[in-house]
Amino acid sequence: MTAFRKTHFPLGQIRRHLEPGPIVLISSAWKGQTNIMTMGWHVMLSFSPALFGTYIWDGNHSFEMLRRSKECVTNVPTVDLIEEVVGIGNSSGDRIDKFKEFGLTPVPGLVVRAPAIKECYASFECQLIDAKLIPKYGLFIWRVVKAHVAASVKSPQTIYYRGQGVFMVAGRTINRRRKFKPQNL
Repeated sequence: MTAFRKTHFPLGQIRRHLEPGPIVLISSAWKGQTNIMTMGWHVMLSFSPALFGTYIWDGNHSFEMLRRSKECVTNVPTVDLIEEVVGIGNSSGDRIDKFKEFGLTPVPGLVVRAPAIKECYASFECQLIDAKLIPKYGLFIWRVVKAHVAASVKSPQTIYYRGQGVFMVAGRTINRRRKFKPQNL
């Protein structure tokens, strides 16, 4: 076991070590318009029902679309979409059609009106179930109502944002399933 020598670290940069999950692309639809936003600030809140929380800044073009439509699709890209992920994050949907601009294919949702992204290995259709924390914190609480995952992808190379333009790619898998208590799986 390694003992690490630590130094003081700027509080404004701790996200580089605490980002909760892979980068996702949130797709939305409202009044005939669609949009996609790149997101790293999200968290699973419950497994059954599947509840998912997202932080969305009120200055983001998607904010009002999501708040008003009360639905979205959370799409999980792999490393082969890194340029699209960065481009989507650096552009605004009020100026361009991000599906067309980045060559992505919208797929109609089965439950929600927001489109999924065909090129992402997983897509989760979501409905807003709790809006109380949106005004104060920008925290949307979603219930996943339909899941689509490419069964052929066994170890997806998902990407994680480390801050300051640096990403990390999911690495090797370590299986310790046999050591878990069944209720903790």
